[in-house]
Amino acid sequence: MTQELPQSVLFCCDHNAVRSPMAEGMMKKLYGTGTYVQSAGVTNDLEIDGFSIAVCQELDVELSRHRSRSFDEMENWGDDLGSFDLVIALSPASQRRALELTRFYHLEVEYWPILDPTGLGETREAKLASYRQARDQIKERLIDRFGPPTQII
Repeated sequence: MTQELPQSVLFCCDHNAVRSPMAEGMMKKLYGTGTYVQSAGVTNDLEIDGFSIAVCQELDVELSRHRSRSFDEMENWGDDLGSFDLVIALSPASQRRALELTRFYHLEVEYWPILDPTGLGETREAKLASYRQARDQIKERLIDRFGPPTQII
């Protein structure tokens, strides 16, 4: 299902703290700066998750400077949803919100069912394994959707 890279992509999930920041960071790392990439959450009540930072750092993807934001904050800051070519929802709640917000725009919304690793695993290593699984699912979907990366991670 490899398709040409869009001009702009918005990744979204529930809190913009785990899955969507990982997707944003990996998209930028894998495909460079030719595509404008952002992420948002249905709500913004959490900061970037430390386990997300750790498992992405293993692939040399920097997330520690990420600042979580909601759809509403994104629009308040001037990022109009209608300016994105593609919205990729990584959770059911974000898919519903994206479809609701984009019903007046002609843009594509895709749903990628990515594991929510929060709350999984009792030990640090088990938690990291869950986050790695989510990270690897995102990476695989990115490559399936957009083809071979322009940079290897």
